[in-house]
Amino acid sequence: MCGIAGHFGPEPPPEERVRSCLALMGRRGPDHQAWRRWRTPGGRHLLLLHSRLSIIDLDPRSNQPFNVGGKWIVFNGELYNYLEVRADLERRGRSFRTSSDTEVLLSAIEDQGDEALDRFEGMWAFAVYDETRGSLTLSRDRFGEKPLYLYEDATGVYFASEVKFLSALVGRKFPVHREQVLRYLVNGYKSLYKESATFFQGVTELPPGTVRRWDDAESAVARRYWEPRFAPEEDMTREEAVSGARERLIRSVELRLRADVPLAFCMSGGIDSNSLIAIAKKVLGYDVHGFTITNTDSRYEEQDMVRAAVDGLGVRHTTVPARSVDFLSQLRTLVRAHDAPVYTITYFAHWLLMESIHSHGYRISVSGTAADELFAGYYDHHLAYLQEIREDRPLFEASKEAWRTHIRPIVRNPFLQDAEAFVRNPWMRDHLYFNADGFAKQLAVPWSEPFRERRYTDRLLRNRMLNEMFHEAVPVILHEDDLNAMYFSIENRSPFLDRNLFEFCSRIPTRHLLRDAYTKSVLRDAVRGIVPDPILDNRRKVGFNAPIHSFLNARDPEVVSAVLAPSPIFEYLRREAVEELLRKPDLPNSESKFLFYFLSAKMFLEECAA
Repeated sequence: MCGIAGHFGPEPPPEERVRSCLALMGRRGPDHQAWRRWRTPGGRHLLLLHSRLSIIDLDPRSNQPFNVGGKWIVFNGELYNYLEVRADLERRGRSFRTSSDTEVLLSAIEDQGDEALDRFEGMWAFAVYDETRGSLTLSRDRFGEKPLYLYEDATGVYFASEVKFLSALVGRKFPVHREQVLRYLVNGYKSLYKESATFFQGVTELPPGTVRRWDDAESAVARRYWEPRFAPEEDMTREEAVSGARERLIRSVELRLRADVPLAFCMSGGIDSNSLIAIAKKVLGYDVHGFTITNTDSRYEEQDMVRAAVDGLGVRHTTVPARSVDFLSQLRTLVRAHDAPVYTITYFAHWLLMESIHSHGYRISVSGTAADELFAGYYDHHLAYLQEIREDRPLFEASKEAWRTHIRPIVRNPFLQDAEAFVRNPWMRDHLYFNADGFAKQLAVPWSEPFRERRYTDRLLRNRMLNEMFHEAVPVILHEDDLNAMYFSIENRSPFLDRNLFEFCSRIPTRHLLRDAYTKSVLRDAVRGIVPDPILDNRRKVGFNAPIHSFLNARDPEVVSAVLAPSPIFEYLRREAVEELLRKPDLPNSESKFLFYFLSAKMFLEECAA
């Protein structure tokens, strides 16, 4: 796990920019930093920079830029199945000088070109320079776990793990993308990855599952090497679905325990994190240490379930309390680190979790990201499920009655309180941009944007799950997880984002996904006997969340004064709207989010704008 950056163009960036960029990369890679220049056969200039966080093969022999034959690589990520790929390459006559996954990755590319990517299980953003061809190749993993930002102008193409690295190489700050700020304020985090835009004009991200190559004339070719697909096998039995998911999830966790340094686990009271923890502890014999954020708001508190997991699994455990001391100054620090607004207050809490994991000496954290999107875990999935099974009247009526008994009493979003909402209108999405019309009225300038989604399939539930996985929820989580972890020189791993697991789950018939008003029904049964029953039998969904009043003391006059201080944000948003929110003793979830969006966007405009 590391930081990477580079440039390909007619003239090289000045050396002072290179050194300035490398200095900024220290948190992503505190163990070694290096850079290398080339002049290509066609007269172009190529630059690769790398900062290393040592995870596999800690020896300096694995430092980067790293070469095999005539190819050089800078690589951010982990190739989890590197031992299997290495063994296959050795059978084909390859020899190795390190025990690193970096050498295996580059050797496989040297051996098979881009076709090697199909063999890899891992997370990555890498750049490969081919000295013979004078070409630069960039690639990003299937799910976009590792970031790779791009900027192109007449001086060439620049790439980096973070926007601040790009800015250092280019030699200037980028103008703020005003439309993206408005999108964030009104429609919230789920809208941010509908477009290719970032918070800066001209800055984009290499799409996940993509290879892009520039030749010596700087002409670029891009292609997708992997596409997500929904291909249900309607004759798959429930027993086959459960056993197949169990087998692949155990294998995914096993692969992601590979490291030459110890791992820590992000732990909640829910199924997702505890499935991973229980597999690691009870199936694979790993000495698990879990870390949990706690707060006092009953809407988000789940200490009873956390205690059930800790006691039932016998794992080491550390709690990290939410705290309001220095919240504004700490949030400002985090915004600067992210080069963007922090998307939700969840990721401020997550940052505190990473701080504690770092303080205990860990270099890897494991999280339950994407279980909801893989196994159907959200409240609106109940209604989409009912819409899909509506023709099977016995199953539909039984499922609807179970929903009314168990789920309706705990759902707060008014658009999700009607079991047949999607049956009557499959395109209803008002629950996703909840209160967006009201937030738009608080803007200083008119702006609105309707909800839209990509059509992967005509099946409502599976289409929503794929949009959440690739456009709405998971990209947001991965962006924040990476930056928060890397701030403390920690690598974050997400076992639910496994290609074999994903493709198997895409074959599970929809009718198996929910059962008796239990979401993630297949996952619950897959880990039954491994995860303590009280967690598996709990229908309440809390999520990794916190209300803003857990951190922001709106009764403190100094805090209120700082929040309302003159700022470029008031060119976007009416000051009176914020004053009104601050006066309220309690905020519903949507308004709590909106107040945080304001705070985070305010600090972004003050700290990061050109």
